Amino acid sequence: MPPIEQPVEPLVNASKDAPVRRDGAPPGIRFEKVVKRFGEHTVLRELDFDVAPGERVTLIGPSGSGKTTILRLLMTLESPDGGLIWIGDRTLWHMERKGERVPANQKHLHEMRKQVGMVFQQFNLFPNMNVLRNLTEGPVRVLGLSRDEAEDRARDLLDLVGLADKITAHPSRLSGGQQQRVAIARALAMRPQVLLLDEVTSALDPELVVGVQDLLRDIARQNDLTILCVTHEMRFARDISDRVLMFDAGRIVEEGPPEQIFGEPSEQRTRDFLQAVLAT
Repeated sequence: MPPIEQPVEPLVNASKDAPVRRDGAPPGIRFEKVVKRFGEHTVLRELDFDVAPGERVTLIGPSGSGKTTILRLLMTLESPDGGLIWIGDRTLWHMERKGERVPANQKHLHEMRKQVGMVFQQFNLFPNMNVLRNLTEGPVRVLGLSRDEAEDRARDLLDLVGLADKITAHPSRLSGGQQQRVAIARALAMRPQVLLLDEVTSALDPELVVGVQDLLRDIARQNDLTILCVTHEMRFARDISDRVLMFDAGRIVEEGPPEQIFGEPSEQRTRDFLQAVLAT
């Protein structure tokens, strides 16, 4: 499987106080004291965590613990109530104006969205468009690619996900597994720096799950995408991840490499969760 072509242009307008890692490079993703509330319910409580560029991190934990909210904040589908979110060396929900950090305007959010792709649980394909149009609308309208260039990219990606023969099909004519493969290709067509995966196999019949998981493992291993994944599939989490974060009640309970989290978790809450999930 050939590597996915990545953008070579650096992010512009980097913040002068952008976070850096020990090697001096900006993180792929950083949450700094991020708070998110829904009414009186606080979902994220001053959340801090980093994902390094090219790192594959999986979030596990019970439903309602805040995992999907993190992805929705990164996709600008929800806005934070406090703290900062960084993608590379730029803040997502804030920008700098005359040396001051101010809330982001729509232009800034539009530019930042180009850095992030997401594969949703329910595919979210455009039902009135065939597979080719589903893959080319974003690159043409958002990235400004020519139709020919976007179609060339789409064909390469459909070949990558094993659906080159479905280029003219509409989503209603595809199986669930095929629709999810198209959704993966569509996210990659935008050449994101960060790829978000939200329970990407939970809506599939069991016999289709393995194929989609194998595809994502191959993509993750052969490319430098920063991947943040939410899943209840513990075997998938073990196989795809460089690091696993156990979430509960809007905070990180425990984190570590998958062999430690799944083999010798140090926190009782992690042990209880894994025992419950693996028993079902």
